[in-house]
Amino acid sequence: MKKILPFLLYLLSPLLFAQTTKQLNEFDAYIQKSVKEWQIPGLAIAVVKDGKVIVKKGYGTREIGTAQPVDAHTLFACASTTKALTATGMGMLVDAGKVNWNDPVIKYLPDFHLYDPYVTKELTIRDLFTHNSGVGNTDFLWGDTDWSSEEILQKMAMVKPSYSFRASFIYQNIFYLVAGKVIEKVSSMSWGEFMKQRIFQPLGMTRTKSYFKEVTDVNRSRPHFKVENTIVAIEDLKADAIGPAGSVWSCVDDMAKWVACMLDSSKYAGGRLVNSQTWAELFKPQVMVPPSQFYPTMRLTQPNWTTYGLGWFQQDYKGKKVNFHTGSLPGTIAIHGQLPEAKLGIYILGNYDHAEIRHALMFKAFDLFALGGNRDWSAEFLTLYQSLAETAKTAEKEFENSRKLNTQPSLPLEAYTGKYSDPLYGDVVITLANNQLSVTINKFVKITVEHWHYNTFRGWYEKKWYGKDTVNFILSADGTIEKVVIDGKGYQKEVPEKKL
Repeated sequence: MKKILPFLLYLLSPLLFAQTTKQLNEFDAYIQKSVKEWQIPGLAIAVVKDGKVIVKKGYGTREIGTAQPVDAHTLFACASTTKALTATGMGMLVDAGKVNWNDPVIKYLPDFHLYDPYVTKELTIRDLFTHNSGVGNTDFLWGDTDWSSEEILQKMAMVKPSYSFRASFIYQNIFYLVAGKVIEKVSSMSWGEFMKQRIFQPLGMTRTKSYFKEVTDVNRSRPHFKVENTIVAIEDLKADAIGPAGSVWSCVDDMAKWVACMLDSSKYAGGRLVNSQTWAELFKPQVMVPPSQFYPTMRLTQPNWTTYGLGWFQQDYKGKKVNFHTGSLPGTIAIHGQLPEAKLGIYILGNYDHAEIRHALMFKAFDLFALGGNRDWSAEFLTLYQSLAETAKTAEKEFENSRKLNTQPSLPLEAYTGKYSDPLYGDVVITLANNQLSVTINKFVKITVEHWHYNTFRGWYEKKWYGKDTVNFILSADGTIEKVVIDGKGYQKEVPEKKL
């Protein structure tokens, strides 16, 4: 029997090779079709099967309107797929006995405080990775400011809880920043240097950068957004202030090595990143994710359960466990997906805002290279997301139609100018020019608004991919302006000191 088995494998190998070639050609054609359907300017993809890279290719251009091709070495923002790297980094410190997943955070960061003293005391290292701390979304602390990571963490003490501690799930970026600070404290290295020395260099990820500020290579993608029905290149939103949550830049040539490593219990040619128990802990479901907090794709994939591990979303698909995580910054996308039982992994980088081609190609790869099936995921997901976009347009139209015509502001426009502030949200400065109010938020975001109705003004952000917004002024009982509300955040008007 021992002699027969190698002979059978020898006879079957041409058939297996032919089958794989057919699948690869089919997948390549499907990617090209999907790129056109989603109108994404550029995309790069790597697929790993049984420890081997079977796909590693770029499609389209780095910037629309140019002839600069995307290839396997083109750098893109990895965004929130960074989170799995940070979690693995923490796992290394767990292996070294320097940290325990269940240690309180204040053991390492005694000056870190949350609004609720009980949560400050009880918050563990594990909680930093599982999005169930009770604190809601706080992306306003970094997405619309130029605040440092230290300033961001200080402001977390002012954020009121959105739900009870460990009682639900709301996606949270800032706690990954906190995790990075713990890594820095324990390792005596910056988070970025820790990633470089402990993960990127051992795996041979020579083009991968911890921060956007390190990206100087010309072979890098530009983000794109559809502005007034035209796809245009936009400026990068830098995530360096929350680096451990989403600042890594890389290419699929490098990421294929990371994918292969994490499929094989973190093994690589020179050893392994974490021990087998810690590797298993990273992928162990930690919390349930309610449908309202999961991806709309579940309407089509119809999972029986949805969970979150340590830096990984999870669901079942065709009876198999899927580990994955997306990454999104304005104008750029990423996804890292695993079908661990089939030893199949995929990594995709793209340069068009929220192009869910990433989900489509992930599930297509799972079907084609492991589970079987011939669903056109690109067409199905495109229909789904077009429907969601139409729903959003309808809501926008209904809001526009709610405008009360022929109203006047309560005060002369000059009265609305001045400085407004809030300890948590920062500062707003409003000036008047050409019968319009120019609103600057934290010296970073600008919006020009005209009177809409009553004491509400509306207009476009200077960065048009931010869309339109309303600026609502609240008057006090004496008829003077008390505060301004923008995107649900209130800022009190500062009263200038009277000169003596």
